Amino acid sequence: MKTKLFVITPPFTQLNTPYPATAYIKGFLNTKNIESVQADLGIDVILELFSKKGLESLFQVSGFKFEVVGNEISDNSKRIFALQDEYIKTIDPVIQFLQGKNPTLALQICQEDFLPEASRFAQLEELDWAFGSMGTQDKAKHLATLYLEDISDFIVECVDENFGFSRYAERLGRSANSFDELYEALQQEPTYIDSILISLLKAKIEAVKPTLFLISVPFPGNLYSAFRSAQWVKQNHPEIKISMGGGFPNTELRSLSDKRVFEFFDFITLDDGEVPIEELIFHLENPDSDSFKRTFLLENGEVVYKNNSLKHDYKQSQVGTPDYSDLPLDKYISVIEIVNPMHRMWSDGRWNKLTMAHGCYWGKCTFCDISLDYIKVYEPVAASLLCDRIEELIEQTGQNGFHFVDEAAPPALMRALALEILKRKLAVTWWTNIRFEKSFSKDLCLLLKASGCIAVSGGLEVASDRLLKLIDKGVTVEQVAKVTRNFTEAGIMVHAYLMYGYPTQTIQETVDSLEMVRQLFEAGVLQSGFWHQFALTAHSPVGLYPEQFGVTKKTEVIGTFANNDIEYTDATGINHDKFSFGLKKSLFNFMHGICFDYELQEWFDFKIPKTKIHPDFIFNALEEQNDFNTKPNAKVVWIGGKPTAEVFTKSKKGRSWEMMSLTFHDKKESFDIQTNKEEGEWLTSILSKIAVSGSKNYTFQEVKNDFETELEDFELFWYSKPINTLREFGLLVL
Repeated sequence: MKTKLFVITPPFTQLNTPYPATAYIKGFLNTKNIESVQADLGIDVILELFSKKGLESLFQVSGFKFEVVGNEISDNSKRIFALQDEYIKTIDPVIQFLQGKNPTLALQICQEDFLPEASRFAQLEELDWAFGSMGTQDKAKHLATLYLEDISDFIVECVDENFGFSRYAERLGRSANSFDELYEALQQEPTYIDSILISLLKAKIEAVKPTLFLISVPFPGNLYSAFRSAQWVKQNHPEIKISMGGGFPNTELRSLSDKRVFEFFDFITLDDGEVPIEELIFHLENPDSDSFKRTFLLENGEVVYKNNSLKHDYKQSQVGTPDYSDLPLDKYISVIEIVNPMHRMWSDGRWNKLTMAHGCYWGKCTFCDISLDYIKVYEPVAASLLCDRIEELIEQTGQNGFHFVDEAAPPALMRALALEILKRKLAVTWWTNIRFEKSFSKDLCLLLKASGCIAVSGGLEVASDRLLKLIDKGVTVEQVAKVTRNFTEAGIMVHAYLMYGYPTQTIQETVDSLEMVRQLFEAGVLQSGFWHQFALTAHSPVGLYPEQFGVTKKTEVIGTFANNDIEYTDATGINHDKFSFGLKKSLFNFMHGICFDYELQEWFDFKIPKTKIHPDFIFNALEEQNDFNTKPNAKVVWIGGKPTAEVFTKSKKGRSWEMMSLTFHDKKESFDIQTNKEEGEWLTSILSKIAVSGSKNYTFQEVKNDFETELEDFELFWYSKPINTLREFGLLVL
């Protein structure tokens, strides 16, 4: 019997773009001619809930709470319930606006008498100044987002306490060493949100009629819905086999032993999904086969892990292009929770997701799960193949925005990709995650910008050189400052992941780290950031060798369900939780370009030591100029256009000689440079050779040799005013 697959992401991930795992799997299945249908039940549930019909039902279901005397209900929810007619009237047009289908509604929304307002709008006063820099569409998007968050608050208080836009019942999936709490929740009657999920799932299962149901669980906030979906299918279609894969099982379920999990799932696969799924399909079509790849299943009433397949994992060049068909790409909704232009990219706009390289080329950070294959096994994709996939996805989705979801995109591959994009004359917008390493020179950043790169995010972690060394980050704060400057000056936005509470971190180091962050924002080289508290994970070097980092695990017991986050005590005994509010509040203000003159003490309601960082540390680091030592094997590339040349004669003290004027046009302006005729002719010739459209990449040494076949004093010419002008307009050394 031929297998038919149904692949889903359960609620909830992002609202603005599909989580890519199912599209990656469908793309791979296409290469094997295996029939599959995919669905994002998260966006499906949101659109069902946030509709006229959905809100009518919601207010009806919640109505009894308001009728029972003695029920404690907040004034905010009472206000929303009282304004229910206004919410029901406005919800459909607002959702259409956020889908990009009703742009004229922005004018109504911005007048601020169209949307009903509850507590989320209270923050508007302090953000009023920000709207001056936002267009009408953006301001309306932000107001519409606050409106949806008000309704969400109402749902959490009056209907389903586990609701959240990008996660559902996340608490049940976080650090769930035991399956007990989640199992107990699944024995309860389905919640209101569950009932919407199940009605949509029922319709899809009946339409698709799959034989194998794959559920991708990227995050703890998808886990509960994954089990609810599997539970309904098991109860109503026991003939369908069900398998779970994705980021959550890959990190959390590696030591799974609770057999109750298999009341819901037949299989749970780990790491790259292609071969495990291929082997499952073969097993279902040939039940006597016993070949599995990284798969948990129940055998003779016991949980067993089988990894006896002889098949090797596929190379990245063999897995195909992600396929987004079946997903309602025109129905995703763009929201703006915070006006910071970098921060909003996670929730605003439609992004095709691709990967430049499997795993991490650095693979040393001690807080990271570097022992797991998804980070440990590094394999880049050739730039030409990446560009092929980019062109395929633009054709398929009609969208030219790309988010490369790498652990850390390799600088050399980013350079090759940028050159290939420019060579093919593609108009794309892209962003990715990086390490702030010194390879990101001013010229490389200019090249990335020219190819369509608009933003990067990267881990600064703890802005302290001692701790960066302990983390084995391979960067210093000074180096990060220079790299972020290079990106910022090229017009690429920078987001920094920040960390506090790393093992052995002192209070002084937390304060000094905040001062470094304050200076980076004040210098204008960081546009966005986010503080995370350190979490000890089982598969990181700190989790594997805690004694080396002054950490003691609270227990060595391995749970029967999820095992990743580990409770621990730090030798310093510092309660890092207390810093959370002050760090996040200060960052919120720095991101809006204000409060740089505040004493750091003002962010905290307890005494902190004065910073030991020099007030001009970052300023001084950025003052240092780059040297002129160009490596002979550096690539020289011209990304500008062809000049027009004009020869003229110059005379001085009775002597005449021929000069050449070269006129260039870039997108913003035109400019001229002048050289003597021989140098001008050589320059015109070499610019056509090193043009980005050329078939060969020339090194600095080759350019020098070319010059010296006819002319002398290359260094004198290379550092002259005409070349310096060209360096400002697209003559890059990479």
